[in-house]
Amino acid sequence: MNNTLTTIILAAGKGTRMQSAKPKVLQTLADKPLLAHVLDTCQSISVDKTIVVYGFGGDQVQQAMTDYSLTWVEQTEQLGTGHAVKVALDELPSTGKSLILYGDVPLVSAETLSRLKQANVQGMSMLTLTVDNPFGLGRIKRDEQGNITAIVEQKDASEQEQAIREINSGIYCVDNALLHQYLPNLSNDNAQQEYYLTDIVKMAVADGIAIAAIEPDYEFEIEGVNNRQQLAQLERKWQAKLVEDLQVQGVQFGDPNRVDIRGEVSVGQDVFVDINVVFKGKVSLGNNVTIEAGCMIKDSQIGDNVHIKPYCVFDDAQVAQGATIGPFAHLRPQTVLEKNTRLGNFVEIKKSRIGEGSKVNHLSYVGDAQIGAGVNFGAGAITCNYDGVNKHQTIVGDNAFIGTNTSLVAPVTIGQTATIGAGSVITKNVEDNALAIGRGRQVQKDNYQRPEKKK
Repeated sequence: MNNTLTTIILAAGKGTRMQSAKPKVLQTLADKPLLAHVLDTCQSISVDKTIVVYGFGGDQVQQAMTDYSLTWVEQTEQLGTGHAVKVALDELPSTGKSLILYGDVPLVSAETLSRLKQANVQGMSMLTLTVDNPFGLGRIKRDEQGNITAIVEQKDASEQEQAIREINSGIYCVDNALLHQYLPNLSNDNAQQEYYLTDIVKMAVADGIAIAAIEPDYEFEIEGVNNRQQLAQLERKWQAKLVEDLQVQGVQFGDPNRVDIRGEVSVGQDVFVDINVVFKGKVSLGNNVTIEAGCMIKDSQIGDNVHIKPYCVFDDAQVAQGATIGPFAHLRPQTVLEKNTRLGNFVEIKKSRIGEGSKVNHLSYVGDAQIGAGVNFGAGAITCNYDGVNKHQTIVGDNAFIGTNTSLVAPVTIGQTATIGAGSVITKNVEDNALAIGRGRQVQKDNYQRPEKKK
């Protein structure tokens, strides 16, 4: 028995109502293209082959999805969902099963698709949903024994059929042998002159195949996107689900409706996240982490007992336990903060390691630097790491004191327990335990007469 699984993802739509130069499947939800959501879900259930049927903006779509191993099939004419699957037949194995999915229905879960595959016992299973308001959607007709007998579209439904609340999602798991048998026989003899995928249900019923149906755990799993309003509504539903998952793990939110998760967040215990915080990429938070309002945390690892004050930006940073950061601090890529470090107002760190217990409290820039333990980096002190062509490194030893408004011109090394006088420009290495001052001598002229304007 062949248990291979193929996915056929229909992604040829233009999305005219989006009013965008981008194809609809490249519009983003939680900072990720709609099609990428579907592809990531497919990867998580070990699909053997993924066929993407593309159309409008095909070059854009293919270029955006180069990280995935895909088979591309072009639908040159938009002749209905049945036609879209039909054009994939040349690439479809003759055995095994296929999931039929949609690039603009991004949130169907891996669990739902796994159950849909398992439900396919006799050759076909489908995803349906019982809703309060089925208006405009295809209804699932069943016989007295509960067997699916047909899908009736809204415009063709009788008054009795319109009262049915179980609707068709358009998502199927079908034996490939049946797809090869049924799709060539589809007809476009209808008002729209399109080839409807729903006709394969009619064919299966005629052949005596019992079609299994399952429902997803969440209604949003089958919701498609056709315009900006629907995209925004689906975004909020998805964010609510992501926040709910973190609440179950013990995270407290200042306001669950004012947090955005645009990636993956793993958490320890007793985490607090205030309003208007945005997570992007892969973020991990340790125990007892506090993140105050307005922060953006991207691709970063935050250790236990870290306190992040308002309006900080992290991008590819590693923060060890006990650190205090902000407000208004900016941690750029390859920043590493050791235990119990302190960063304060308007401090920017880039590609640098700040040693245990060191402080960079005010208005400072540290780039391409290795700062030792117990260092005090004074207000307004900076590393001058760029000469206009190349970047150079600054090394500061343990327990050094860098005075206010100091410029460390790299490459330069400051020794352990060295002291740099305030306002210095340091261009040469400083030995351990030394005091270095590099500034102009102060000159005073008594009884100075200021210049006056000519009359």
